[in-house]
Amino acid sequence: MSDDRDGGTQPLATRAPGAAGPLPLRLRPLAASVSFRDQAYAAIKQAIMDADIYSHREELRLDERQLSKSLGVSRTPIREAMTLLEQEGFLRTAPRRGIFIVRKTKKQIIEMIEMWAALESMAARLATLNASDEEIAALRTMFDEFRNSTPAEHIEEYSEANIAFHQAIIRLSGSHLMGKTIENLFIHVRAIRRLTISQADRAARSIADHMRIIEALEKRDTELAERLVRQHSLDLAVFVDKNCDFLE
Repeated sequence: MSDDRDGGTQPLATRAPGAAGPLPLRLRPLAASVSFRDQAYAAIKQAIMDADIYSHREELRLDERQLSKSLGVSRTPIREAMTLLEQEGFLRTAPRRGIFIVRKTKKQIIEMIEMWAALESMAARLATLNASDEEIAALRTMFDEFRNSTPAEHIEEYSEANIAFHQAIIRLSGSHLMGKTIENLFIHVRAIRRLTISQADRAARSIADHMRIIEALEKRDTELAERLVRQHSLDLAVFVDKNCDFLE
């Protein structure tokens, strides 16, 4: 086990050879009370989900030694965690090159967004039946800071609010299984939402869509809420198809 437990941030991944510098991701040393493999798995998976994996054209390679140092454990639980993540499709092994974070092609991204649209629209339908008035009302507070300014003026903050909104719709469905099913789509759909939200005035259209969705939920209009949420995601799929050739 490594004795380096200073609690600092260490880079989880590096770009492929020829690219400039490491990609820093935030990781902290693991506690000793839970399986190191399970903690390493959760920490690495969360770091991958938080990363802008499509904002760089270079492939992102994991550095096993640096992971061990950052998390304060030996390489054995790191390898075991990465094996699980590879089985789930988050990582891939390239012989003689290393282990890389998986990125999807444009076609795959569009298919994932379409699947997300189907699941989230059902979540919205269930939310009209299962969520409390207070839970639905809380959705409005996510956008309070953008009432007196445009989302484009605070694009980073709006991007996070946008992602949190879509997570909340899933949560308000009351379906634990739906949340687990959509989890592996989330890493890629979240990254694409974050990357595209600043383009072509999408932020302004996005917040208008969100307000209409919230109104439908407040009125318990099951059919309308389902339709609006589905179309909102399908619009993203169309945008990706027309504007994201860099994914090829």
